[in-house]
Amino acid sequence: MIRWQGIEFRLHPLFVLVMIASIATGRFTDIVTLFVIVLWHELGHLATALRFGWSVKEVKLLPFGGVLEVEEAGTLPVREEVWVAIAGPAQNAILAAIGYFLGYLGWIDKGWSDDFVRANVLIGLFNLLPVLPLDGGRMLQAWISLQIPFHRTLMWSAKISLAFSGLIAAASLYPLSHGGLLHLNLLTVGVFLCVSNWTYFRNVPFVFLRFLVHRSERSEKHIDRGKLSQPIVIAVDRPLSHIIKLFMKEQYHLVYVMKRGKITKVVPEQAIIDGFLGRLTSGNADIRFFM
Repeated sequence: MIRWQGIEFRLHPLFVLVMIASIATGRFTDIVTLFVIVLWHELGHLATALRFGWSVKEVKLLPFGGVLEVEEAGTLPVREEVWVAIAGPAQNAILAAIGYFLGYLGWIDKGWSDDFVRANVLIGLFNLLPVLPLDGGRMLQAWISLQIPFHRTLMWSAKISLAFSGLIAAASLYPLSHGGLLHLNLLTVGVFLCVSNWTYFRNVPFVFLRFLVHRSERSEKHIDRGKLSQPIVIAVDRPLSHIIKLFMKEQYHLVYVMKRGKITKVVPEQAIIDGFLGRLTSGNADIRFFM
């Protein structure tokens, strides 16, 4: 672990296993190259995140990219999330271009240049797959959050990620049906993503709770800018747990409570959140509604 400016840099255990395997098979140069590519990829995310003022706690490096842990998770603007996500593959594109031209000019070995370009293209494209925690998964989740309520966004992004993770694992087995060899690396990554996204799916209730807890910060910014609210019309007998599942990530809401076709009251979203969290704390709310 390395700590810089309050940010912890860690190697994921999967990356450590890949490094050990590479050293054991005499491919030390390959693993050093992979480490540099992945680190540069993640530094692109980090630089962009810091540029937007995100509070980054940890950078965890994986063999195919990395994960930024931020304090504002779930409350960040979609525009910023997309820019931070695309910054990683953009670095791979830059490295690939540099490697290609250095090889083309003969300043470095052409064979090594081709391998370097290929590695960057593969890592960049792989990270654009619609799977969490890959960059494509982050961008897909950000886009979905503009279309449907955030709770449903979390559920759908987890399910889509699980489906594609399963396809990645299945793709590693495909060569066996044609007398080929198992793609062990692809299988390892696929299984890792399946486990990771199953865990994420199980933790959606807690991810959504964190979203609610930090939502007041975003709400205050919306109010300060004079942003128009998006109304939520709800029957008087609907529980708080049903109402908060209708909240959109990028919108501020006023809840119109209806009874017998008439508006009985208009409630700001923060009052709904405070009421729900208060009942949850006192044990009067049932957490099973999330699933």
